[in-house]
Amino acid sequence: MNYTFQFGDVWAAWPSLLWGTWLTIQLSASTMVLGLLVAVICALGKTMGPRPIRWAVNVYIEVIRNTPFLVQLFLIFFGLPAIGVRLDSNEAALLAMVVNVGAYATEIVRAGIENIHRGQIEAGLALGMRPLQVFRYIILFPALKTVYPALCGQFILNMLASSVVSTISAQELTAAANDLQSSTFRSFEIYIVVTGIYLVLSLAFSGAFAAIHRAVFVESERG
Repeated sequence: MNYTFQFGDVWAAWPSLLWGTWLTIQLSASTMVLGLLVAVICALGKTMGPRPIRWAVNVYIEVIRNTPFLVQLFLIFFGLPAIGVRLDSNEAALLAMVVNVGAYATEIVRAGIENIHRGQIEAGLALGMRPLQVFRYIILFPALKTVYPALCGQFILNMLASSVVSTISAQELTAAANDLQSSTFRSFEIYIVVTGIYLVLSLAFSGAFAAIHRAVFVESERG
């Protein structure tokens, strides 16, 4: 093999890669927050809702979990305009990622909710707690604590899957790398660097999740 690594063009384009990295962080963080909200609502609907709601949530989960994310992304970006709903590439990317992670996270949150013993809920109501307090302190908080590691793993996988949205020209790290590659033709060097950036992002998100766990769950027990 006679290949000479030349990282000069990559280093020269650091502002573009850093901006793409920041956009990936923004997209991923927004997806995590909105996806968790979708998951909590759907998990409650599946465990405590009436039959039509349970059926609708089950259909949503099965459709999303058994179809490729790329197809879901294309359906939203290219398909919705046919019925008059037009989204730019970044909006379509966010919607597709929220819909996708919401389905997977719903099953995770549902498992946590079903782990709560019915007697604990009845005890909370017997003590005079309002339904919202029972939901917050007896159902949701312990459920999220139980499934927190699984949720974190799913969110990190979703962050890595954000690279797929570059196929619709959504602005994030992989899109920035593709633009750089098309102008420099240093594919090997560029994608080595991008691989390292994604690794750092995964470790950073893992560290952030660990800090959140300590602040929200560990410290609350001590308090």
